[in-house]
Amino acid sequence: MASLNKVILIGYLGSDPEMRFTPDGKAVTSFRMATSRRYTTSAGESREETDWFRITVWGKQAEQCNQFLSKGRRVYVDGRFHARNWQGQDGQMHTSLEVTADCVRFLDRKALAPLPEEGELEPEDLPFEQSEGIGS
Repeated sequence: MASLNKVILIGYLGSDPEMRFTPDGKAVTSFRMATSRRYTTSAGESREETDWFRITVWGKQAEQCNQFLSKGRRVYVDGRFHARNWQGQDGQMHTSLEVTADCVRFLDRKALAPLPEEGELEPEDLPFEQSEGIGS
């Protein structure tokens, strides 16, 4: 029987992206992302619950994320999910929720970084996609 590991997140960057390169020159970018959910308890109290994820993006998409994203920007992430457990210096067990992104879509309508001059970049190279219906 086949298995599936798929996660789709829409949330906000909690940190600026950090790009580095593997020894063979492949770009990899990481950033933290928060998703929030509001709900009302049985006692009628309003609560908000936030989950944090570490996102890792590879290749050309990693370069685009590093160039166009910054803390506070809203993104859609589609990828594979895994949890990493470790023991902290205090002896407590910790869990990091990590996603290796297959696809990152920028949901904010304006780019914070200036775009290259006309002719330097083809429209299909832009990492932006119209996101009608997703948080609009």
